[in-house]
Amino acid sequence: MRIIGVTGGVGSGKSAVLNYLEEHFDSRVVKADEVGHMLMMPGRECYEPVISLFGEWVVKDDTSLDRSAIASIVFDNPEMLKKLDDIVHPEVKKYILREIERSKKEETEFFFIEAALLLEEKYDEICDEIWYIYCEKEVRMERLRRDRGYSDEKIRKLMENQLPDEVFEERCDFQLYNDEDVAHTYLQIERKMRTYYESV
Repeated sequence: MRIIGVTGGVGSGKSAVLNYLEEHFDSRVVKADEVGHMLMMPGRECYEPVISLFGEWVVKDDTSLDRSAIASIVFDNPEMLKKLDDIVHPEVKKYILREIERSKKEETEFFFIEAALLLEEKYDEICDEIWYIYCEKEVRMERLRRDRGYSDEKIRKLMENQLPDEVFEERCDFQLYNDEDVAHTYLQIERKMRTYYESV
């Protein structure tokens, strides 16, 4: 089984790429962000530690955590963000490592890990290679405005907190250009995936 990490700036369209891979190849896709949300659910590994960090007021009436309230706290507070990351990220990685082993037993051909902080959290150490999804900054900004309703200020802050393109380009094995032309994106994926089958 080939383990491939997928990363890229916010709004670069990673989900569209991963959806295509999941639909057209024998692959398992795990998104670190979704795993983090799951592990913060009642009864899961991060639930009680997060309450201890922020206080009972972040618990909603249905006992789930108010993630929007938590996000508003950490957005402008790097110290609290680090404390939250120190709770969630190690548990996410443990979960993903377990899922890798499970997928190996199921003889899945490809295992894709998607994470915004893929390099920062050292996922490259457990991946066979890293893909970088690249998209022009202006296109990313327009996507975030249109699809997520983000303000320019929020977009600017999110982009400032991510590694510069040069770091991704230097440390990633494959760069996929994901502009507005989805046919071009899919063609690049097909060409890349074909190289794996040709090398067997």
